[in-house]
Amino acid sequence: MVKITDVARHAGVSPSTVSYVLSGKRSISAETRERVLASIRQLGYRPHAGARALASSRSNVVALMIPLRSGIHVPVVMQFAVAAVTTARRHDHDVLLLTQEEGVDGLRRVADSALVDALIVMDVQMDDPRVPLLRTLDRPSVLIGFPADATGLTCIDLDFRAAAEACVRHLAELGHRSVALVGSPPEVYRRRSGYAERVAEGFHAAVAERGMTGALHPCEATADAARALAARLLADAHGPTAVVVHNEPIVDPLVRAFRAAGRRVPGDLSVVAICPDEVAEHAEQPLTSVAVPAEEVGRQAVELLMAKLEGDRVPAATLVPPRLTARASSAPAPVPS
Repeated sequence: MVKITDVARHAGVSPSTVSYVLSGKRSISAETRERVLASIRQLGYRPHAGARALASSRSNVVALMIPLRSGIHVPVVMQFAVAAVTTARRHDHDVLLLTQEEGVDGLRRVADSALVDALIVMDVQMDDPRVPLLRTLDRPSVLIGFPADATGLTCIDLDFRAAAEACVRHLAELGHRSVALVGSPPEVYRRRSGYAERVAEGFHAAVAERGMTGALHPCEATADAARALAARLLADAHGPTAVVVHNEPIVDPLVRAFRAAGRRVPGDLSVVAICPDEVAEHAEQPLTSVAVPAEEVGRQAVELLMAKLEGDRVPAATLVPPRLTARASSAPAPVPS
């Protein structure tokens, strides 16, 4: 194993000079600094994590707070997490994954420790109780999601309101006049999770703007709940000719329930989803969808955090614009018989 003394000998400097180059605590001439860095590269030296932390007053660890609450679709959440972890590693940082529902107390416990340099916070609620504390911390943070008041915070997410508007616009252009939004489980709305509320806001605004009719139908993330909701929607003689689904686990069960009731998708009923591309592409019937760009958002969240750790200015709000891809589940509205 290459030691700091080996680097110093190779570069012709003292071990303390190598340490100062690594920590940045003292000014070193550009020529000496480049010589030390060249020796580090040639010898393949990697500072011991503990020594590096002591030298820089950093742990090189980022906390990723993902409370795995009821109503959350874990596979999609893990896409955000994997993107964050891989991006952090490219910046020589590790990620401490925190999944317990600890709220403010958990946030304070982590922030008051020497475990992490910065925090990424997910599943942000409109009136999130963690937000006031985040504003006071001396550690940088980035939120994946937007509270009602994002003043003094750095937030990033898909523009969920615009995503819902894009779905309604696509269906309106196909001639649909009555649409339903099959939303997240009821507990997600009770918590006032930001992404769910903004989808609902965008849906209702787009429906009203176009003189259409539409209603939100929260749905538990089970096949039985999907079948029951499909039956209720189809029992109405003036029911929807199109459905927007923002609930990944029930996309396939919902489409199967429509077919089992004798409805053709998309001949009788169009279906558009807000979900990751792989969910839409690998559904039993490829779905027209607005992509949830989990990998892009997770990566950008870490990039924003790294910039903040370096003292750089970053945008307070980053909204990723929606991207709708038309596939086999949407078609012109059926002509009334």
